[in-house]
Amino acid sequence: MKNLRLLIMLAALACALVAPALPAAQADTNSVAVGSTVEDFKLPDAAGKQHTLKSLAGKSGTVLIFVSVQCPISNAYNERMERLAQDLKARGVNVVGINSNATETSDDVKRHAAEKSLTFPILKDKENKVADRLGALVTPEVYFLDASHKLVYRGPIDNDRYNRLQGTPELRPHLLNAVEETLAGKPVTVSETRAFGCSIKRAS
Repeated sequence: MKNLRLLIMLAALACALVAPALPAAQADTNSVAVGSTVEDFKLPDAAGKQHTLKSLAGKSGTVLIFVSVQCPISNAYNERMERLAQDLKARGVNVVGINSNATETSDDVKRHAAEKSLTFPILKDKENKVADRLGALVTPEVYFLDASHKLVYRGPIDNDRYNRLQGTPELRPHLLNAVEETLAGKPVTVSETRAFGCSIKRAS
C-alpha cells in the first residue's frame, strides 16, 4: 500500500512539473469566467453519438469533469467520480465527463469507461474546443454549472491529491460544498481554486 501511494505521488509530481496547474482564468483570458453563462455545445460520446450540453444537463445543475484515460491523478478519482455521479443524479445534478486529450482515442475512452465501471456519459472533445472555451488545463478539472448554465465553481473535485504531496491533512470537498450551497440557494463560498493533475494534451 505504501509503495502504491508513493508511485501515485511520484506520478502526480511528474505531471505537475511538466504542466503546473494554474487557475484557468490565469491560463486563458478568453475562458468563461465564474458567474458567466456557459453556452450550449455539441460533442460526440465514445460511440459517436452527438450530445448537446442542454440534452445532458440536470434540472438542478451540471458538473463537467475533464478526464483522462492515462493520467494517474484522474484515474485515482475514478471511483469518487462515479460515486459523485450517482449521488448527485438523485438530487437533479448530472455529471458529464469530457476527454480532450488528443493522445486518447474514442476507443480508448470507451474501453477505459468499461474497465473502470464509469456509467456517466463521457464526451470526446477531439479538437479540444470545449477545453479551450472553458480554459481547462488539467485532468481532473471540474466546472459546475447551476440550473441556468451559469458557471458557479471551477477547480478540483477536492484537495486530496494536492494534500498528499504537501502533507496537509485537511480535506476540502470544494465541488460538493459548491453543489450544497447552490442547491440551498446560497452563494458559493469558494467559487474558484487551483486544479491539480496532468496537462490536457491538446491537438496541434
